[in-house]
Amino acid sequence: MDIKTLAQQAKDAAITLAALDGSVKDKALAAIAEALLAHKETIFAANRQDLARSEKEGLAAPLMKRLKFDDKKLATVVAGIRDLAAMDDPVGVTQRATELDAGLALYRVSCPIGVIGVIFESRPDALVQISSLCLKSGNAVLLKGGSEAKETNRALYTLIKEASEAAGAPSGWIQLLETRQDVAEMLGLDEYIDLIIPRGSNAFVRHIMDHSNIPVMGHADGICHVYVDRGADIDMAVNIAVDAKTQYVAVCNAMETLLVHAGIAEKYLPRMKEAMEAAGVALVGCEKTRSIIDIPAAVDTDWDTEYLELKLSVKVVDDLEEAIKHINRHGSGHTDSIVTKDKNSAKRFLALVDSGNVFWNCSTRFSDGYVFGLGAEVGIATGKLHARGPVGMEGLLIYKYKLLGSGQTIRPYSAGEKRYTHQKIDGDCPV
Repeated sequence: MDIKTLAQQAKDAAITLAALDGSVKDKALAAIAEALLAHKETIFAANRQDLARSEKEGLAAPLMKRLKFDDKKLATVVAGIRDLAAMDDPVGVTQRATELDAGLALYRVSCPIGVIGVIFESRPDALVQISSLCLKSGNAVLLKGGSEAKETNRALYTLIKEASEAAGAPSGWIQLLETRQDVAEMLGLDEYIDLIIPRGSNAFVRHIMDHSNIPVMGHADGICHVYVDRGADIDMAVNIAVDAKTQYVAVCNAMETLLVHAGIAEKYLPRMKEAMEAAGVALVGCEKTRSIIDIPAAVDTDWDTEYLELKLSVKVVDDLEEAIKHINRHGSGHTDSIVTKDKNSAKRFLALVDSGNVFWNCSTRFSDGYVFGLGAEVGIATGKLHARGPVGMEGLLIYKYKLLGSGQTIRPYSAGEKRYTHQKIDGDCPV
């Protein structure tokens, strides 16, 4: 079936889905969770095909790790689906209510965006998270995963589609794209698609933006930083840095650059080096860093690189301001953390670092929609549209204004015969 037809079907389904009762969506989510568990061996068999093919093709180790879909990942996505089903329906929520005049009430009410096209990387678990979030928020979705995960994606898509539609979701609400040509065609379908969310490199996201009139909510590289301030607890700073770098290296919220205040560098860097090397991390550093610990020199491109492997660039900075300046210049707007006992330093860091997620005394790895209680995520938005940081259900919703009258016309107000009251009112929109 051609991509235009798939998009038309999704558009039609989105209209029905937007008004679908929350209990039906929750029933569909429960059915999806049950289907994934009941047919897990089918999923795992498909994933083994993808892993074997990708290994022969020389897929990079970090991507191989993302590609693997096992019992642990299945348990995680099923838990995410069940958490979503337990949440209140986010559609139709009254956000604001204003009386314009007696008998004339204005309500701002949440509603789905419509049809969303999501292009994501080799993680097949992302397909489950994205589709379940779209279903709960009332959006139809076109999914394009990495070709390396094509067999796993097909298996997951088929189970999700069949289980959800059998439970009452409209036919066509979820569609699977499989080729680059499919993506190229999708970019021209602004008549049917309301938003595109690409997950990939900066160059890839820029390509999508440059070749489509559809709004794009981009999630590109994850160049995340931990800054160890002069006022840091050294043990805490070592533990946080090791966790941020090594707990799972192949993800966008892993630390890629460590910044260290010059006033604590001589005490901190040797401890950090010992811990990092014990965890298998290869370090490169600036000249100030190398004057304290013996590591290879960093080059200019290191500060702008998302390694996604056991490699870390280290830079000594003179003060907090230099750290902030470095992050805002070289970071990707994803997640950055400060380790310090000084509340004023933390406050300034969190205010001035221009990223979607800014943390104090904790690992960058906490930057995640499931961790935030958003019911998983479709990605991390590093731009400045209506959604920023982990994009969960709220990021997939917009709003509409509903004006409820009792026969009013604008003429008396335009003529000055009547005046608007603009009074805040309580209560939900009745229709």
